[in-house]
Amino acid sequence: MQKNQYDVAAYIWPAYTGDEPRTRIFWPEGMGEWQSVKSAQAKFPGHDWPRRPLWGYVNEADPRVMDMQCRAALDHGVNVFIYDWYWYDGRPFLENCLNDGFLKCDASKDMRFYLMWANHDAVSLWDKRTSDTVNTVIWEGGVDLNHFKAAMRRVIDRYFHLENYYTIDGKPVFMIYDIPALARGLGGAERLREAVEWLREECVRAGLPGLHLQFVMWSDRATNLSGVDGGKAIPAEEFSSLGFDSCTHYQFVHFTNIDRAYPDVLEDVKKEYARLDGRFGFPYFPHVSLGWDNNPRFNSFRPGVLRDCTPENIEKALRAAKDYADRHPLQPKLITINSWNEWTESSYLEPDDLHGYGYLEAVRRVFKDAK
Repeated sequence: MQKNQYDVAAYIWPAYTGDEPRTRIFWPEGMGEWQSVKSAQAKFPGHDWPRRPLWGYVNEADPRVMDMQCRAALDHGVNVFIYDWYWYDGRPFLENCLNDGFLKCDASKDMRFYLMWANHDAVSLWDKRTSDTVNTVIWEGGVDLNHFKAAMRRVIDRYFHLENYYTIDGKPVFMIYDIPALARGLGGAERLREAVEWLREECVRAGLPGLHLQFVMWSDRATNLSGVDGGKAIPAEEFSSLGFDSCTHYQFVHFTNIDRAYPDVLEDVKKEYARLDGRFGFPYFPHVSLGWDNNPRFNSFRPGVLRDCTPENIEKALRAAKDYADRHPLQPKLITINSWNEWTESSYLEPDDLHGYGYLEAVRRVFKDAK
């Protein structure tokens, strides 16, 4: 397996397949969320939609497709995929792209991956027929202890032992998206602490050296557990006491106003890096988002569009993340990127007819060609 100086990890939204039958609840044409991408229209003068994928509306649960994508990623310095992983209605959802696509392709032996449990509610905004007017919860993301244990046993048994599963200090890395939702489902912060302790012990019982547990950092207001545990707020600084080992971000939109030009947002991102530097008793890994505009998921206009997301501006953000990693030599040089393929949120590395391979080439200049 190739070893890079930097671990550049891109999130994967595994909805570009029709192989999972339940996707048709949201995208009845049987091509997953490509249906929303394909039907996207401009919502205002100068809007840079519609866009088209240069690789076509491919099935990312096809190992031939993922072999091509992995090789393109590796060629440009992306050497880790973070798969959004779902557990709804007592069973996994959208595992096909990982199980049938990535893990069965030849190039996956040179590419590492880990999981982010996207434990948010599944709501009807994925369905363009109703997204403008309805926000119905289809499946709840929070789980009780029995479902927590069932879900965690699945990821331990199926994924954590794999040779190309990403580790820190030999321990498999597992990220959780929504800590307040997890705490609510389990019954509070103390129950969460007990569940995490069980999870660590379960990993050891399974023959693993332990677990590296990571959480997604939002704004302080969204991250703390206020209202979850009898009204007691637990700020992110105390998450280490809950059993977490590191954090990163998933999207710029989670902590700053993105209805601006990218260079202005980048200044806020640099302030966020400084704010989180040394704040915890564990590492923060720097994050770069490539854009934000979720209008492809809606028929009417949705305010909040990040502008001027050019490859040149993205390269500046990547260099800021690299500089942060270089200033922290005692932690792994892990950088997270949103994302490989979040097309309906306008934040993706996959080449399109707007910037071509521009984003991937920016990643290569910053990380693969780094001396």
